[in-house]
Amino acid sequence: MGTAALLNSSVLVLNRNWIAVHICDARRALVLLYQDLAQVVTESYETLDFDSWRDLSRFARDGEVVHTPCYPLMIPQVIKLVFYNRFPPLRVRFSRRNIYLRDRNQCQYCGARPPREEMTIDHVVPRSRGGRTVWENVVLACSVCNARKGHRPLRECSMSLIRKPRKPHWLLGTRLEFNPESRPFWQKFIDEAYWNVALEE
Repeated sequence: MGTAALLNSSVLVLNRNWIAVHICDARRALVLLYQDLAQVVTESYETLDFDSWRDLSRFARDGEVVHTPCYPLMIPQVIKLVFYNRFPPLRVRFSRRNIYLRDRNQCQYCGARPPREEMTIDHVVPRSRGGRTVWENVVLACSVCNARKGHRPLRECSMSLIRKPRKPHWLLGTRLEFNPESRPFWQKFIDEAYWNVALEE
């Protein structure tokens, strides 16, 4: 992986209580580390400041580091902020972008992934039948499926959903859709954030 790709890779950000609050790019993570505003969290859950991380980076394989004029630096997977103690946002904004992210740019009726200009946002229960514009009632649909469904409920047009629409987890509102298989070390922190967030009454 080249330097630009490494610097654009995603880093999980924890608050000082070890709760996941954000995802940033590696460039930002290294700046926070250098400014002593964050520490790297290793896979053994040690925290390292910039000097310790720089020293450890000397032993890394070449493809895992970015080269500065003076020394190589590994890209961390997780950083912990030194002072920030707030919690993650509890709600994901209801927006087109976040509907696309939640539905993975995929038609929720047939599974196709056409270009964005051929995708529409469909009301599962049509507005003409009392359907509301809420997370649980809107999905991405390709233009073919949307035309086939029209203003009818699913049972009237013999169609079904791939996934039931629901309000997404707060991490959806960050830079990327989290895939636990791609970042196994993140899973512990993501699970903790999910289970420790206060629920709405």
